[in-house]
Amino acid sequence: MRKVDLASEIYEKVGISKKEAAEIVELVLSVVKTTLQKGETVKIAGFGNFVVRNKRARKGRNPKTGEEIGITPRKVVTFRPSQVFKKYVNK
Repeated sequence: MRKVDLASEIYEKVGISKKEAAEIVELVLSVVKTTLQKGETVKIAGFGNFVVRNKRARKGRNPKTGEEIGITPRKVVTFRPSQVFKKYVNK
């Protein structure tokens, strides 16, 4: 499913224009991205949590050559589904 598909679902179920539905999807995703960029957790009840985690610097290997390389520290976003969501998916 893509953003366009989400907007279409909102358009069909809520009855607003397609343009307004697309703007709502963009707004929600923008708020989620901004919140995660600040390092805060996004908790959506009944769905799950988006969490920013810090990865430390470490050594890795180039799989082709076997050469050791340094992997820089970075932030990653993880998703932890809620129990309600897990039960729904596993019906």
